[in-house]
Amino acid sequence: MSSIKHVAIYGKGGIGKSCTASNIAAACAEAGTRVLVVGCDPKSDSSITLVGKRIPTMMDLIREGREIQENDVVFTGYKGVKCIEVGGPEPGVGCAGRGIIVAIDFLRKVSRIMDQVDLVLYDVPGDIVCGGFSAPIRKGLVSEAYIITSGEYMPLYAANNICRGLKRLGTPLAGVICNSREAAGEREIVDGFAQAIGSRMVAFIPKVPIVQACERKGVTAIEGAPDAPVSQVYRDLAVQVRGESAAKVPEPVDDDKLRELSWS
Repeated sequence: MSSIKHVAIYGKGGIGKSCTASNIAAACAEAGTRVLVVGCDPKSDSSITLVGKRIPTMMDLIREGREIQENDVVFTGYKGVKCIEVGGPEPGVGCAGRGIIVAIDFLRKVSRIMDQVDLVLYDVPGDIVCGGFSAPIRKGLVSEAYIITSGEYMPLYAANNICRGLKRLGTPLAGVICNSREAAGEREIVDGFAQAIGSRMVAFIPKVPIVQACERKGVTAIEGAPDAPVSQVYRDLAVQVRGESAAKVPEPVDDDKLRELSWS
């Protein structure tokens, strides 16, 4: 059995999923872990703060019909983190999730990078849990997932929907990450939600200006503000992600319970 760990990070669009994933990757790489980040979001922004620029997407290159080599799609970022952006279809045409399936199959034909790392992080959208966005799971790659949310209702609603998808697929949830939006009682709300679905809150990431300032410079907080307290939060989270977890399949709550949790 492969010792490579494949982890999917899900969350509602705009919740800070890509920022969190890139900081986890940077912290893992800093500790000597060989990391591959697979950006599955059509916005193709998972790797910007690791590489320092927007990189070509696999779907764009595939559509161009030219011969693709590994160095066309695999880019090296901070501390050697390898980065790939799947990209998405043209607006209004096709399913972004289906593109993930095509891209992963294509990647395996042109590169062995997925077999040459210790940890693969899939940055996956979770606004709509369609069959396509479960592609990394359905391809038999993902061993466990994390969900990023805040204490607000809509991110929690999306998180609960993701739990429904994970349960249907029999995929273990390793934990819930709260990326704070400074909602009233936020830590308690997210902790309560995590417990209600049979999981736990594994990190509370405070909302601090330094993270956004680093993003504007095209770097992670780990690289741009290594001594900031929030960077230590990312490092502690990275230890959990690359280590052993007590992951188990979540039990989503019903709508009444979700409202009770988020409005308490």
